[in-house]
Amino acid sequence: MMSVLGIFSFLSFGWADILDILMVALIIFFLIRSIRKDSGILNIVLILAVLLILQALVKALNMRMMSALLGALLDVGVLAIIILFQPEIRHLLNRVAVQSGLSRRSGEIFNKLMGIKEESMGSQSVVELSEAVRAMAAEKTGALIVLQHKSDLDEYKATGDAFEAEINRRLIMNIFFKNSPLHDGAMIIVGDRIVAARCQLPMTARRDIPAHYGMRHRAAIGVTEDTDADVVVVSEETGNVSYVHGGEIQTIKNIDELRSILAHTLLAKEEA
Repeated sequence: MMSVLGIFSFLSFGWADILDILMVALIIFFLIRSIRKDSGILNIVLILAVLLILQALVKALNMRMMSALLGALLDVGVLAIIILFQPEIRHLLNRVAVQSGLSRRSGEIFNKLMGIKEESMGSQSVVELSEAVRAMAAEKTGALIVLQHKSDLDEYKATGDAFEAEINRRLIMNIFFKNSPLHDGAMIIVGDRIVAARCQLPMTARRDIPAHYGMRHRAAIGVTEDTDADVVVVSEETGNVSYVHGGEIQTIKNIDELRSILAHTLLAKEEA
């Protein structure tokens, strides 16, 4: 009786081939795990994986016409995918870099080489920001405040209005006041400074977000998926406060909890 391996005896496999297959499978696994919440990008990766597997199979079977057809399809298809899905691919690469820690480590190396010291938020700024959030929550004033860390947020700053101001509760409240021309969008904070307002953020493509979360929360999730930034959100409908980190939303029960989180994540940056 012919063994199962005998059926595929025409295929010659060596240790290099086995290692090659395992490495490709490992890369596909980590890509799928990184983007499992984004069905659009996941479909792209799966289609490419299937085409690559088919191409390897038809080459092994010496099917020249199919091999040539799949080769041409992959050449044109990859180029078309890069053009059509450029934002999704960029977000995917950013997300992989953030989740793997590569973004943070590369930022640290660059800063050391250039002699740049990362800016961290001081205790007075934490108090001012917390009190502004407390007041806006009480008045149900919607707010979206991005706290920059290592990841560069210049592309988002460029969509809004540049600022150069110290963190001040009255200034923050005035910016997000519903009749203010700057209230519609995100504020970006770097260290102890407000550097931009009315900024546009990328919306998450996730479909598992609860319905009671609005556009501010979706934008907060989107930017924290693509970068290592954190976001404070004040709901205009309920006045509830949320802290978003790594694409996950944490509901803030009281302002002391927010102040504690800010102190933990921002004041200790130099020790990280």
